[in-house]
Amino acid sequence: MEFQALPSYIGRVRRIVSAQLRYWRLDPLIDSAALGVTELLSNVHRHAGADRHCTVEIALARGRLTVSVRDRDPRLPRVRSAPPGLEPGGRGLALVAAVSESWGMRAQRDGSGKVVWFTLPAERGPGRGGARFRPVPGVVGGAPLPGAR
Repeated sequence: MEFQALPSYIGRVRRIVSAQLRYWRLDPLIDSAALGVTELLSNVHRHAGADRHCTVEIALARGRLTVSVRDRDPRLPRVRSAPPGLEPGGRGLALVAAVSESWGMRAQRDGSGKVVWFTLPAERGPGRGGARFRPVPGVVGGAPLPGAR
């Protein structure tokens, strides 16, 4: 999906991602994916300057759901380490890290922007005629349970 990262569109994209995950029968991943994409799009809205054009992509492959957001701002985001309550905002990437299996970022080779992404584990479950998926054991909403490996 390509669009402007404006508050009114962020909610729409969150609903589209949720609908796609329901279609793929990945309902247990909806909350984590919706939170992650909301945080990444909010970062584009706040930090990408006047050009808030971005692309959201979701992919399911090899037991992993990957959500990525590409924008035209070449500056890579920083994870803020300020303790909660001392600095407003700035904890979006920390939230993404908390709800995902992995996440990362990379600058476009041609300097035209960056991609920030996160993954959530999913593996094929039983099903007839269509793809059905279930969360990986030990994972709730994409976040590992304490002590789970």
